[in-house]
Amino acid sequence: MVSANFQTVFDAYSWEDVRNRIYSSTAMDVERSLSKSKKDINDFLVLLSPAAAAYLEPMAQAAQRLTQQRFGKTIQLYAPLYVSNECQNICTYCGFSMDNKIRRKTLSNTELLIEGMALKSMGIDHVLLVSGEANKIVDTPYYEHAIKLLKPHFAQISIEVQPLDLEDYQILRAAGCHAVLVYQETYHQEVYKQYHPKGKKSNFKYRLDTPDRVGQSGIHKMGLGVLLGLEDWRVDSFFNALHIDYLQRKYWQTKYSVSFPRLRPAQGIIEPNFIMEDRDLLQLICAYRLWNPDLEISVSTREREVFRNHIIGIAATTMSAASKTNPGGYVVDPQSLEQFEISDERSMEEIRNIIQQAGYEAVMKDWDQAYTGV
Repeated sequence: MVSANFQTVFDAYSWEDVRNRIYSSTAMDVERSLSKSKKDINDFLVLLSPAAAAYLEPMAQAAQRLTQQRFGKTIQLYAPLYVSNECQNICTYCGFSMDNKIRRKTLSNTELLIEGMALKSMGIDHVLLVSGEANKIVDTPYYEHAIKLLKPHFAQISIEVQPLDLEDYQILRAAGCHAVLVYQETYHQEVYKQYHPKGKKSNFKYRLDTPDRVGQSGIHKMGLGVLLGLEDWRVDSFFNALHIDYLQRKYWQTKYSVSFPRLRPAQGIIEPNFIMEDRDLLQLICAYRLWNPDLEISVSTREREVFRNHIIGIAATTMSAASKTNPGGYVVDPQSLEQFEISDERSMEEIRNIIQQAGYEAVMKDWDQAYTGV
């Protein structure tokens, strides 16, 4: 039986209990989980554990097989289009935070088209609109208009913006919104307020309920994730997977993806509270794939070139490329402040060549809805 909303599932778990279960997992537990042909959320917990680190090679080999069986040898490419750095929240880890004294910018209609055409010239056919959270400046009418303005030029338009009400998502779906990305940042409710001291984002429950509203709206796909570095990545990732597990059961016609943003340098932000090494990230990605073969796995330009090169042949299905994390960053205003520093600065053409050299096909758009069984 699926609960009325995720809050009821979430409330049944304790952060400390989950942490204790993860860190008390044994090699025998790992071997038992790896031997199962179909894994559940408890197997995911085990595969996150320090005990599973010694099994990274067989995990990676199994993840590679599952990924190729489900997605073939393809990598979907997309690019973010930052439309505004206006924000009404104070978030201690974000360059766009309201208390940072930076020059604010929101793209006009003309600037949206100029930036969009710059991406189009790179061959991109799937654009992700990203903004700070300023409900009075970049609101639902702004996003609706931006989607309608750009939709004739791109196969898919997705959004990563502030959490919205159900009616807003219904409006954006009608305008042509393909997917919504929304990250809880951390599922550690007790410290969430410390990271988000002011603004609508400080409402933990409203943000936690957002994917339910996206699912109810019928939008084709949603992406989830946590900001790796705020709290213990193992515990946070378990709760993120628990959320995806609930959503897949309740909104089974919706497609799902997971992203792995690691805390990166930006103006006025905190240092990571927890350090996550590349080997840890690889373990996490493999754990997701072994648990959920249908889940799309997205790796952004936050990650280093070497890591991105290697993850192509293991479990990634989607990658961003040639990213600019500031509004107008491609053409209109290259000097505006970035939300965070990217690590992989290679061009779209370079990324396409790397993918092809690995024996994979670079696909410049997301799967069409007609091909996803929905």
